[in-house]
Amino acid sequence: MRYSKKEVLQYVAEEDVKFIRLAFCDVFGKQQNISIMPDEVPRAFEHGIAFDASAIVGFGDETHSDLFLHPDPETLTWLPWRPEQGKVVRMFCEIRHPDGRLFACDTRHLLKSAVEDARKAGYTFYFGSEQEFYLFELDEKNQPTRIPYDQAGYMDIAPEDKGENVRREICLTLEQMGICPESSHHEEGPGQNEIDFRYTTALAAADNVMTFQTVVKTVARRNGLFADFSPKPLENAPGNGFHINVSVRAEDASEPLSSMIAGILEKSSSMTAFLNPTEESYQRLGRKKAPRYVSWSAENRSQLVRIPAAAKEYRRAELRSPDPSANPYIAFALMIRAGLYGIESGMALPRPVDRNLYKADADTLASLARLPESLKEAKAAAEADAFIREHIPAEIRELYCK
Repeated sequence: MRYSKKEVLQYVAEEDVKFIRLAFCDVFGKQQNISIMPDEVPRAFEHGIAFDASAIVGFGDETHSDLFLHPDPETLTWLPWRPEQGKVVRMFCEIRHPDGRLFACDTRHLLKSAVEDARKAGYTFYFGSEQEFYLFELDEKNQPTRIPYDQAGYMDIAPEDKGENVRREICLTLEQMGICPESSHHEEGPGQNEIDFRYTTALAAADNVMTFQTVVKTVARRNGLFADFSPKPLENAPGNGFHINVSVRAEDASEPLSSMIAGILEKSSSMTAFLNPTEESYQRLGRKKAPRYVSWSAENRSQLVRIPAAAKEYRRAELRSPDPSANPYIAFALMIRAGLYGIESGMALPRPVDRNLYKADADTLASLARLPESLKEAKAAAEADAFIREHIPAEIRELYCK
């Protein structure tokens, strides 16, 4: 449900809400929040709630440390794991300076701007996410270990799959919050799981990713486990992917999907520093179904982009390189910008590579461009591309590339 400010105030008054969490994320996608009491909600809507930005990585220093959170009423949801009496709810926020100026490192607004520019150009982008995570046991001091919760494999069932009930609780919790997962299953790695979401608008999809990770970590802890979204938790097991499904619709009823994919392929290397922003990310790429080469094909999971088997409105492209350490707001914004670049340039798709690139011969691989092989290389590719300089604010580029 999309709430107005008036409806939020009514909900807080009628539903015994005692705490309102104003949520945002830092530049690297780590969620933060501040809690306010019900009487402060009108002030939050009218003036915003101040916080010390100098304590948030990338948000500045002590000299100009005040920023304000302005809640988005449409994102109101309750947190089902908190008490029924004295409910806790959450809203995502826009971040502004005291004089009302937008804060350059507000990555949620970065995505909103990309969505608006696409709308003005006559296009709407839709996103669906597939995130993988590991469940590890805790030690006697409740600290995470590297002991997987089970030794099950891809799509195994109970009793081998011990994560079945955890995934069930995650999905039911998300459903209570108005987010409906599409499917869930055990992944290839020991203790590895995946939950997928149906496509929705870009901003809602990114908000859902932030909510999803919070719910997974919370439910895992309630079950005495640790949920790990890092790119490569176990050296000899598959890494965690953040597969992003994207489609585009045009107001003029044209078919821009091919040009969108071409644009994303063209800019994939310079976007990699933002889609794979940690050193550990590059231990995953090129291994265990994670792509290494800039290529595409239908259904083929060894490619950077694959076109899943689907019909009509479900036809989409799946970008397989990102991992869950990426900030979804930046990731989706860049994919929209790259897609628009391809569409507006009238780009044609290169020929598909209908080969299993994990088993391809050296001549085939030598003919393909590669994704950056290290974070250093990815940073250099980002800094060298005018496309990145145009669409990522200097303050964010500095943090990612320097």
